Amino acid sequence: MCGFSGFLQTHSFPEHPAQLLKAMGLAIAYRGPDDGGEWWDAASGIGLSHRRLSILDLSPAGHQPMVSACQRFVIAFNGEIYNHLELRAALPETAWRGHSDTETLLAAIAAWGMDATLKKCVGMFALALWDKHTQTLTLARDRLGEKPLYYGWQGQSFVFGSELKALKVHPDFNASVNRDALALLMRYNCIPAPYSIWQGIHKLSPGCRLTVSANAREPQITAYWSGKDAVTAGLAAPFTGSADEAVSALEDVLMTAVGQQMVADVPLGAFLSGGIDSSAIVALMQAQSSRPVKTFAIGFHEAAYNEAHHAKAVAQHLRTDHTELYVTAQDALNVIPKLPSLYDEPFSDSSQIPTYLVAAMAREHVTVSLSGDAGDELFCGYNRYLQTHHLWGKLTRLPLAVRQSIAYSLTRLSPATWNRLAKPFMAFAPAGLKHLNVGDKLHKGSGVLSYPTVNELYFDLISHWKEPAKLVLGATEPPTLLTTPHNQAQTPTDIERMMALDLLTYLPDDILVKVDRAAMGVSLETRVPFLDHRVVEFAWRLPMQYKLRDGVGKWALRQVLYKHVPKNLIERPKMGFGVPIDVWLRGPLQDWAESLINENRLRQEGYFNPQMVRAKWDEHQSGKRNWQYYLWDVLMFQAWLEEQ
Repeated sequence: MCGFSGFLQTHSFPEHPAQLLKAMGLAIAYRGPDDGGEWWDAASGIGLSHRRLSILDLSPAGHQPMVSACQRFVIAFNGEIYNHLELRAALPETAWRGHSDTETLLAAIAAWGMDATLKKCVGMFALALWDKHTQTLTLARDRLGEKPLYYGWQGQSFVFGSELKALKVHPDFNASVNRDALALLMRYNCIPAPYSIWQGIHKLSPGCRLTVSANAREPQITAYWSGKDAVTAGLAAPFTGSADEAVSALEDVLMTAVGQQMVADVPLGAFLSGGIDSSAIVALMQAQSSRPVKTFAIGFHEAAYNEAHHAKAVAQHLRTDHTELYVTAQDALNVIPKLPSLYDEPFSDSSQIPTYLVAAMAREHVTVSLSGDAGDELFCGYNRYLQTHHLWGKLTRLPLAVRQSIAYSLTRLSPATWNRLAKPFMAFAPAGLKHLNVGDKLHKGSGVLSYPTVNELYFDLISHWKEPAKLVLGATEPPTLLTTPHNQAQTPTDIERMMALDLLTYLPDDILVKVDRAAMGVSLETRVPFLDHRVVEFAWRLPMQYKLRDGVGKWALRQVLYKHVPKNLIERPKMGFGVPIDVWLRGPLQDWAESLINENRLRQEGYFNPQMVRAKWDEHQSGKRNWQYYLWDVLMFQAWLEEQ
């Protein structure tokens, strides 16, 4: 795991290229604190900078940027190729200098070409490759988007790198906020590829490679792997074995993925929440390890947010070397000032806070940590899938006009009025419901009744601000995969459509960004076995009856886990990985938030409609509604803007 950056110039080359490239690398030095290097060719106008977090081959033989043995190619590489030893064995006889996967990658490209090599690789990565013969720069990103890669022309300079702050160091960088991308942030709490917060800078989409040269300025982008095609192919050729055979096949493909991702020359462990996904990964790690796997969990003293005791029970059963840290509200609050720099462009999934805390704790013990991310998207785990399965069919038995009439009636009374009406009944409610904001829930729930199709309901569920182009001054909300149905995979059921969209949008644009920036901010490499493309492709071959059974998701994955962990340690309602932002905005974060979104400041900066922001703020402060997600979107941009 590393970070890189660079530039391709079509005008005068920098007078001091080493200094500029080193400065670009130092801007993201935390991604690679072990080593740094620069390479340039003034005549060709190309420069590469690399920061190294040494995972495989800790010797100088792994130093980057690296030149191929044939001297034709120069690479800056971030990530891991898990099957690189298999690739080495398949390559022509070579006098290897070391045992890094970067050297393997260069030899493979020289022997087989870029596209063939990318298709053979199993891994997570982003790379920049300069071809001295063709004078062409190629950028490529892994299939599912685990590793980030930004690029774009800034005047006569094509800049690229792992994070935006490295690109900003270049003297030609024009820091102009992309208001259309800001509108997307307000809807999705992240900025989806190919957009970025800066005008003229883009994210390379997962599974794609890009070529550019001084003579062909327009980047040519092609997909070497497509998530949409993987979904379509899986559905067209479903697994036809029995239930037992399906569970066995899933265990085999997961065991292989986990085993390959356990290879490292540095200490390795895993995040363990005690949920199905992380427990399954840890169980398969421990099954292949001769020593206790190091596992890590954080706990909260607030019961509604705490899963640490579940993680501890799983760890004790599997006999892992378990470390847990109970954090206070103040610990979490102390992370907030780090977020604008850590996430580089504004990002407002508030689970970024506990993600950073668990990564920082793990880094005290290991350099690599496996995670259970992507289990929900692949095996039908999110509550919105299950709620759709349970409720939508029943709701649609009512005519749309009747549902809309009920929804209108629910919203005629204010949330505060509903709360007053419900108050006498709260004394008899279960403990977990006593403090429920009934009015807020009824107003939110009324929207479910109003939608004519589940597709419109899904879009509403994943949207924060419903009309972000009205909130962001001068913005037009650009199209995304979620708003262009002709680009989406065709699926037989609504739930499978939601799963496919989450795999291609929410996962790379939100979840993987959250984990990458939090972990790399403390120089920790994270690996995601569920995102081995062989696992993804197999998961889409599994019929829905092996994912959703008797109203419960992740059926096949649960059966794999139950071979290693007793069912009673796992079965419980799904919890999110969150913090009580709603309460903090009325308490310890109130002054901080008020300073960022006071009306005069919003008017002066000119990005947001002050009335819309202040209306949400006032309702939240009064307790009438819980607008934490809407407000966190605005606050994370404001905090980011303050640092620019």
